[in-house]
Amino acid sequence: MKRTILILEHTKSEGPGTIADYFSGRYDLQTIRLWDKDSLPAALDNIAAVAAMGGPMNVYEEEKYPFLKAENEFIKEVVASGIPYLGVCLGAQLLAKACGASVRKNLVKEVGWSEISATPEGRHDRIFSLLPEKITVFQWHEDTFEIPGNSVRLATSPACANQAFVAGKNAYGLQFHVEATESMVKEWFGRENEAVSKEILSNNRVNAAKTLRSAKTILGAFERLFA
Repeated sequence: MKRTILILEHTKSEGPGTIADYFSGRYDLQTIRLWDKDSLPAALDNIAAVAAMGGPMNVYEEEKYPFLKAENEFIKEVVASGIPYLGVCLGAQLLAKACGASVRKNLVKEVGWSEISATPEGRHDRIFSLLPEKITVFQWHEDTFEIPGNSVRLATSPACANQAFVAGKNAYGLQFHVEATESMVKEWFGRENEAVSKEILSNNRVNAAKTLRSAKTILGAFERLFA
């Protein structure tokens, strides 16, 4: 029987993208559509890993989005169990919160393609040590997280100091959208007429190809935590 990778989805438009592409066929990909009132599993049996996607909500909006409270407790359980966890954007902020760190507004709203750099600690990490020191990523967030205790900052940028961290041994939080594909970015911004959208889409193909190479490296190294 195939082991399960559980995908926590917070909005219909922000699916697993490269994550599904990479793991499809070798694992049973089970998507929990929290935005559609799907329930979180009561047990962690046969779950190889958990991936939490992005979303337009903030981690502190539990009254508006009640599923965030249950998800917070679920993430705590996943981390405590040692099951590998990969949080993307909102998923990274949720990991930080579950580990006791604060989440707040970033000084600037990051939207579009940008470059992040590995920290000295990141250059020795099981995942980030396999990447170039600087990589191009896709950003779309207004919040940022503090680095929790028992965690290590792995990547940074001038616009947002905390771009990635690892909590304990197996829980990774990525502020950037490692799951974003060329078609996803086009869907997110293709119907907009703002100048920022035109700039994003003008470099979409080249930058998406760069991020896809990084995504494959990140996901391959992440898989080694549970394969």
